[in-house]
Amino acid sequence: MILKKPIIQYFIITMVLLCFGVNITLATKPSAKLINGETWLDTKGRPINAHGGGILFHKGKYYWFGEIKTGKTWRVQGQKWECYRTNAGGVCCYSSKNLKDWKFEKIALSPNMTDSTSDLHFSRVLERPKVIYNQKIRKFVMWLHVDSEDYSYARAGVAVSNSPEGPYEYIKSFRPNENMSRDMTLFKDADEKAYLIYSSENNATMYICMLSDDYLQPTTTYKRVFINQFREAPAVFKLKNRYYMISSGCTGWAANKAMLAVSDSMLGDWKMRYNPCKGEKSEITFGAQSTYILPLCKKKNQFVFMADKWNKTDLPNSKYLWLPIVIKNDSIHIPWQNNFTTK
Repeated sequence: MILKKPIIQYFIITMVLLCFGVNITLATKPSAKLINGETWLDTKGRPINAHGGGILFHKGKYYWFGEIKTGKTWRVQGQKWECYRTNAGGVCCYSSKNLKDWKFEKIALSPNMTDSTSDLHFSRVLERPKVIYNQKIRKFVMWLHVDSEDYSYARAGVAVSNSPEGPYEYIKSFRPNENMSRDMTLFKDADEKAYLIYSSENNATMYICMLSDDYLQPTTTYKRVFINQFREAPAVFKLKNRYYMISSGCTGWAANKAMLAVSDSMLGDWKMRYNPCKGEKSEITFGAQSTYILPLCKKKNQFVFMADKWNKTDLPNSKYLWLPIVIKNDSIHIPWQNNFTTK
């Protein structure tokens, strides 16, 4: 029997998912309400597995990329902090036109199952994938945090694809300008310049590094911010002509207070302002940690705060929390609400 290419691809993806313990039982029910802190289902009724993620908007559709966390969670020995891990399952991609009904597209960046020296080997750490489109090379560019089991590798990896959902071809990893790179995000400005924002210097300082015109490598143009303030989990957005960043403190998997910072330019002087969260448990970001700020592309000056509610001893069972950002005059806040909705 001759198998057609789509069938072969489906078989390979299925085998990879099974290796990492993903439940691939088919279901016919639609996705449930997106209740913050509870399990979110895709359009096949399966739990969405897209942690530490980011979203790309392209041609009327949202693409959600995130870490695949499956299998057993264990604690890495010899670390001063509670370093819990799962095998690296790669990066998945879901798509939606309404931010509610999420269809599983494919594994956008697959783990390497055989070569222990590969950045993508399942024994490594693959975290916080973000994707932007580069008009110059007409490719979709993914950056992500690449690390070793004990987090000593501290690099940023880059991959490219001809289509938003992938598959993505991994290129290489960097220590941008020879500096450590851990928790990270991407930001693409209106002038098409793109920036890699990442925790460095053993997480003591945040770096903002301009990327090359093709977005495939860091440049030597960068800025050190929040020096010796130990910030991680950066998420950036632009409102009118000002730039905002929400980040968390460094307390491992434990939730802590988010802080909002503001600057007049990406490479300018960033000033820490206040905790934008409002409501019960706002002092610990409602039990979650920032991962991305999503601009609602069809609604001007409206943004969604995306966060992960980590379950450190059972990381695949971590949940999601999406909240609208409320903007009033010069005030920016994130109030609690039970369900994720957009007006």
